[in-house]
Amino acid sequence: MRVAIYANPGSKSQSVKEKLEKKMRDRHFILDMENPEIVVTIGGDGTLLSAFHHYRKQLDQIRFVGVHTGHLGFYTDWRDDEIDDLVISLQSDNRQSVSYPLLDVWVTYKNRQPSHYLALNESTIKRTSSTMVTDVYIGGEKFERFRGDGLCISTPTGSTAYNKSVGGAVIHPDMDVLQLAEIGSINNRVFRTLASPMIIASNDWITLSLMESRERKEDLMLTVDSKSYYNRDIEQIRYKIAKERIRFAKYRHNHFWHRVQEAFIGEEDGN
Repeated sequence: MRVAIYANPGSKSQSVKEKLEKKMRDRHFILDMENPEIVVTIGGDGTLLSAFHHYRKQLDQIRFVGVHTGHLGFYTDWRDDEIDDLVISLQSDNRQSVSYPLLDVWVTYKNRQPSHYLALNESTIKRTSSTMVTDVYIGGEKFERFRGDGLCISTPTGSTAYNKSVGGAVIHPDMDVLQLAEIGSINNRVFRTLASPMIIASNDWITLSLMESRERKEDLMLTVDSKSYYNRDIEQIRYKIAKERIRFAKYRHNHFWHRVQEAFIGEEDGN
């Protein structure tokens, strides 16, 4: 089996990486950062997110395994003191996996070639200085004209990230849906939006048509997961469920609602 070990630069993660590399060499794994079958990430959810983007063109060949060196994350199943158990699981690998949907982002501009991105968590579009105005289309039909700070479009796995902080719903990742959540919308007697998160089916898509003049588009900020793109002359953004999916090696993938409970609620206080 060809394995890549992708760790963040922290001293603890680098130490775990060295230990794991030695154990894998001792058991005759092939360490291959270019064309791996398994990518083991060491750090946290941010590290796995970085690894996802690094290997985004090889998703059909790769399964991910996350080792956390801090708090339990939504993408990291193993603790750093369970390396021996992880190696045993890799040795007895049966190639089973669990897969989750990704977000396809297609951006068109006024005077340049379109851009295409994949997001594991979410994509946002915001104005950095004043109100953003955009027409929102669902499945090609105009739904509303949004005015406010911005919009967040997330995957089910990303529903627990930035989406949750702006009032979006938490969605189980077995559902192939998108979520559209508003960021600081303006609602009064003149301007109207739905003002609620929207769950969009997999056979539909979301199109945002930016209404600002070219001059006013200069302070737009597009984000795709942790990457930000400024001062782009964006005319339209289309979001849909991607054809690609992310796959995790299914050795002991933790229950989603347990992750949610542990991350946001914690232990019972006994009352």
